[in-house]
Amino acid sequence: MKRLLSILVSALILAVIYWKIDFAGLLQVFRNANLSWMAISLGMVVPITLITAWRLQQLMPVGGRLGFGEANRLILAASVLNMVLPSKMGDIAKAYFMRDRGHLSGSLALSLVVFEKASDLLSLLLWCAFGLLLYPSKDWLFWIMTLSVAAGLSWGILLLASPKIAQSCFGLGQKIAPKKLRAKLGKLSYAWQEMHDYFWHDKANLVKIALTSIFLWFLHLLQIWFFILTLNAWTPFLTNLALSPLAILAGLMPLTFAGVGTRDAALVAFYAPYFDAATAAALGLLCTSRYLLPALGGLPFLNQYLSSLKTQRD
Repeated sequence: MKRLLSILVSALILAVIYWKIDFAGLLQVFRNANLSWMAISLGMVVPITLITAWRLQQLMPVGGRLGFGEANRLILAASVLNMVLPSKMGDIAKAYFMRDRGHLSGSLALSLVVFEKASDLLSLLLWCAFGLLLYPSKDWLFWIMTLSVAAGLSWGILLLASPKIAQSCFGLGQKIAPKKLRAKLGKLSYAWQEMHDYFWHDKANLVKIALTSIFLWFLHLLQIWFFILTLNAWTPFLTNLALSPLAILAGLMPLTFAGVGTRDAALVAFYAPYFDAATAAALGLLCTSRYLLPALGGLPFLNQYLSSLKTQRD
């Protein structure tokens, strides 16, 4: 029921966007698209996926049995689930796949994925804060967003660096959360502590993972800028570092199907000073392809992981 509701919300938001813009203009934007930039921008899905898989290998403990091909299959299979599950829960499912295929214990697999996603979110916030600080002519709304992103980045770093602060937050969350969420928060609290103990003992590997995550998200944001060039539009690259993360964050809200709708509306609103709504709507469709292409690539592998889960339960 929740999934159906999210699809309806996405469809409603897209309907409003396409109703307000010239739909024929949207089609014309794609007709005039630069095919060379289209190939380059869409092709960036490949190196982004490969680097993400390599990072997953580096996160594994010494002696962990995870080949590069298997890491790629896990990333792609999780991409399929991320298209249908809210708030990137497909990545949490990846922990169960890793456990069931004998790569890690269940708690360590969950802590590894938690750290991976925390690294992604902090890297995204870092680039967003950097772009927002350099964004010209900030009004009161952009100052609020700048301070909010900087606060979120600082708080996230504190949670990663200080287990006491993290456990206090989880304890408070368990007190005020509904009963259904308390058990999940308890498991996440345990995984967070294990993640901290595991990753902070090797500072060199921690720095390597952090730098890889920052570079990885630079590629994500560069890809979106290439999408803009594909549409024969223009936004300064540093400005794109501020605006595209805000749109991605809007898409992470568990209101819509795979972020479709909220992400598109954010793109139309934030990029209004640089190009028209039809071009922004086209950019939204290209941004959706960033998630759709890996999901399509993961379809052949998803069934084998789901089958292994079913077999183990039986």
